[in-house]
Amino acid sequence: MEERDFFDETESLKPAVLNCDKCHQSDTYEVRWLVRQKKKALPGRADERDRARFAKARSYMIRRDDLLQCKNPRCRKRFEISGLQSVVFL
Repeated sequence: MEERDFFDETESLKPAVLNCDKCHQSDTYEVRWLVRQKKKALPGRADERDRARFAKARSYMIRRDDLLQCKNPRCRKRFEISGLQSVVFL
């Protein structure tokens, strides 16, 4: 079985206060996250190895955005998200 069979996937937006690297202006940005919630029960076609992997699995979020566009109308340059984790366990 694949890892995706253990989780339900949804996408969500979370606000984060970030600084533009070019103009150094701080603002609140909506960052996209992929949320993987562990399923309540294991699918029926699982073997013993899959049951062991399912027991260790935890719900987590993966950051989808790596670059954002600055909200400052004079800047509008793209900057990399550096102060935010890329994977967060729930």
